[in-house]
Amino acid sequence: MSLIGNILWFIMGGFFMGLSWWLAGLLCAITLVGIPWAKACFVIGQFAFLPFGKEAVSRKSLTRQDDIGTGSLGLIGNILWFVFAGLWLAIGHLMSALLCFVTIIGIPFGLQHLKLAGIALAPIGKTIVDKHVAASM
Repeated sequence: MSLIGNILWFIMGGFFMGLSWWLAGLLCAITLVGIPWAKACFVIGQFAFLPFGKEAVSRKSLTRQDDIGTGSLGLIGNILWFVFAGLWLAIGHLMSALLCFVTIIGIPFGLQHLKLAGIALAPIGKTIVDKHVAASM
C-alpha cells in the first residue's frame, strides 16, 4: 500500500515539496555554518519525496543516547532553523495539506503534509525510519 501511496504522492505534488526541501538544503550548504541544516534538509527532502511507510523519530529515542543534535545545541539549531527556513516550509506544507483536504481522496496526502509540516518546524535531532521500527519504539 505504501508503494501506491508514494507513487500517487510523487505525481500529485510531493515532488515539488521535496524539491523545496532540497532547495533549502542548497541554500544552507552555501555557507559552512549551514551544513548541519543542509544535511537535515536533504534527508527530510528525500522523506518528502516518498513519505508513506516512514516516520520521523528522535534519534535519542531510537539510539537511547544523546548526540549533538538531540542536546542543547540541537535546540539552538532548531530555533535558528525555525526562524530562517522552518516556518516557510511548514507554511508550504500546510497550504498543500489544505488543497489535499478539499477532496476525500486527498485526505491521506493532506495528513502526510501535516506530518511533514511538523517536521519542518524542528528537524534537527530527527531521523527517518520505517513505520514498523517507529511502532516498536
